Amino acid sequence: MEHRNDIDGLRALAVVPIVLFHLGIYALPGGFVGVDVFFVISGYLITSIICREIDGGRFSIAAFYRRRVVRILPALLFMLAATLIAGKFWLLAVELRDLGKSAAAAIAFVANIHFWFPPITLTHHRTQNYYCIPGHWASKSSSTFSIHSCCC
Repeated sequence: MEHRNDIDGLRALAVVPIVLFHLGIYALPGGFVGVDVFFVISGYLITSIICREIDGGRFSIAAFYRRRVVRILPALLFMLAATLIAGKFWLLAVELRDLGKSAAAAIAFVANIHFWFPPITLTHHRTQNYYCIPGHWASKSSSTFSIHSCCC
């Protein structure tokens, strides 16, 4: 697939509400819409690649996932390492332990399952903590801690 400037433009527009949302600027609502646009773009690009490979008789599910791993894993490992190192300096021991559990769930690609169940810690009881109020999918989850927004 050749490079598409129109898709780059959509990505640029989609990132604006996301960045503003994370900066606490709510003048342009729709941080989640930006994430949805990214999902739609990714789905379109991945489907286009798969269809082209199937049409060419060269599609391989193993090769498909190998490309995903090569693309995603380095960024994930870097972000987890940076987050854990920063956590070592800025978090209390109990919070660092929770961050370690979150990082383990992220590396296993089960973070959504991990965040579904709130942790019980010394500093945060089950019904009110920075992971879940009361669950990762709750309406208030947009303003709670997630591993991707650990630098809040």
